[in-house]
Amino acid sequence: MLKIAVAGTGYVGLVAGVCFAEVGHQVTCVDIDETKVNLMKSGVSPIYETDLEGLMQKNYSAGRIDYTTDYKSAYKDADAIFIGVGTPEQPDGSANLSYIATVARQIAESVEKDCLVVVKSTVPVGTNDKVEQFIQDFLVNDVKVEVASNPEFLAQGSAVHDTLHAQRIIIGTESKWAEEMLMKIYEPFHLPIVSVNRRSAEMIKYASNDFLALKISYMNDIANLCELVGADIQDVAKGMSFDDRIGSKFLNAGIGFGGSCFPKDTKALEYLARQHGYELKTVKAAIDVNKKQKTMLYKKARQRLITFNGLKVAILGLTFKPGTDDLREAPSLENVPLLLEQGADIFAYDPVGKENFARLYPEGKNGNGSITYVSSIEEALERANVCFIFTEWGEVKAVSPETYKKLMRTPLVYDGRNIYSVHEMQEAGVEYHSIGRKPVVREGLKESKNLELQTVGS
Repeated sequence: MLKIAVAGTGYVGLVAGVCFAEVGHQVTCVDIDETKVNLMKSGVSPIYETDLEGLMQKNYSAGRIDYTTDYKSAYKDADAIFIGVGTPEQPDGSANLSYIATVARQIAESVEKDCLVVVKSTVPVGTNDKVEQFIQDFLVNDVKVEVASNPEFLAQGSAVHDTLHAQRIIIGTESKWAEEMLMKIYEPFHLPIVSVNRRSAEMIKYASNDFLALKISYMNDIANLCELVGADIQDVAKGMSFDDRIGSKFLNAGIGFGGSCFPKDTKALEYLARQHGYELKTVKAAIDVNKKQKTMLYKKARQRLITFNGLKVAILGLTFKPGTDDLREAPSLENVPLLLEQGADIFAYDPVGKENFARLYPEGKNGNGSITYVSSIEEALERANVCFIFTEWGEVKAVSPETYKKLMRTPLVYDGRNIYSVHEMQEAGVEYHSIGRKPVVREGLKESKNLELQTVGS
């Protein structure tokens, strides 16, 4: 058992700390927000994440994890200190490293024994070298402190599982001592470990995330072309998925990627390349495609409708993906302002994201339109003129096509996640628009028709 301190209690830091405690280490999580610390001590998670709260309560009761604002006591005798603070995107696309620098200085002024500092935050290549030098510049006591890179690869909504059952652990070190320390920390996880130097570890994180972002944007680009030529993107994806060089993951077309990783990491890597006089054309293209994709449905609806002014608009899903309350880079944040500007009366449903969204757009009058947060999908759909689906929550996927026809004033649905069978929506009498499946007007009906699709892997 090792004594571990974790700086930051967001998705990266809190999940890491809880999982370290779960495998037997003694963990102290540090945060500057005393209210948040007291909340965690009471067993309540500040973020919505599957299985996290239960493990927090279990390990706090067992005495394996604690939470504090007193970083000096947490850092002074720790065997390892993990940095999991945010590195938010700046206006020029670069990563803001001020939180990393603050923690690094606190560590330098607090440690009283040899320790390993491990950066889990996503940082530009070469940052860990600077962090180590920064700590050395401010080091108070005569102790050995080395810095290692240990990027995370968790997905929001499955972060605990992704940590405890990771496909691999990436560690980047510059000495045998640091490598052996990290090996010892991760030994109880019984997972494959890939050991490289620090800069390679930093690059692995960006290269991995940006590759997945490229894959998503490529499929969205192909989906847009499918609509123009009469092909079906889900049939295309199914055919591609059997090729093991391509695989079946990240082939679903939609209205773009969001969240805390892909948008930020693509921009950060593109910025890093520019700083070195190199143009990452593929990553730049992925960024451009994703930006345009997020408002694709809105533009389709604008062509179909004379105006949104005074119309009841149902929105199903506000978060960037199901299983999380995170709104960062969510398509809803691009579309809601456009709809409000056009005078729409929005009725929004999301099982966990409503409170966060209401902080940005309070209930009631907003600009030319208004927004109401509802507790059921039926309430959102009742007498609605048009419906937008932005998040593929299970609750949304469970709604039958007949429900749209029955409840809506005009059964007009714009689905950004390709949830439904086009054939079934047609049979129910719903005018259904999705991504990459060309609408066809059926003779005698004012409804759209698409080719019937099969889901990937079915």
